[in-house]
Amino acid sequence: MSNRSWDPAAPGVLRLPSGRLVRGRGLRNPIPSGDTPQFGVYLQSREPAPFEWESRWVRWRDFWLPSDRGALAPVLRELLERSGSERVEIACGGGFGRTGTAMSCLAVLDGIPAAEAVGYIRENYSRRAVEMPWQKRFVTRFD
Repeated sequence: MSNRSWDPAAPGVLRLPSGRLVRGRGLRNPIPSGDTPQFGVYLQSREPAPFEWESRWVRWRDFWLPSDRGALAPVLRELLERSGSERVEIACGGGFGRTGTAMSCLAVLDGIPAAEAVGYIRENYSRRAVEMPWQKRFVTRFD
C-alpha cells in the first residue's frame, strides 16, 4: 500500500494549515476514482458496512450533532495524526453538514481559532459545509 498522500487538486481534498491533506466526501455518491483511503472516519446514525481500509465510526444523525460529543475529539486527533503519513478521509451521507462540522473541528485541532474554523472550511472545502446553526455553535465551542 502506498504512503503517498492525496492529490491536492482532487475533489473534496482539503489542505489544513499544517499542510496535511484530508478528503471529505458523501457516502451516497460513488467513491472517487483513484487512490483509496488508508483510514476513514464515518459519521452516520448507523454503523456502516466494513470498508477495505481501517475506519472509525461516530454515531451522528443527519443534521444533528454526535450522539456522544466526547467521542469525536479522540477520533479526530487520531485522524489528524495519521494524516501525516496516510490518506485519510471524513465522510457522512451527503458530505457537507456532518463532514463539514467534523472538518471544522479538525481545523481547530490543527490550530485554526474555533471562531474562524467554519469560515476556513467553507472557503477551502465547500461553501455548503456546516449546515445547521447548532453545528456551527458546536465548532465554536470545540477544543
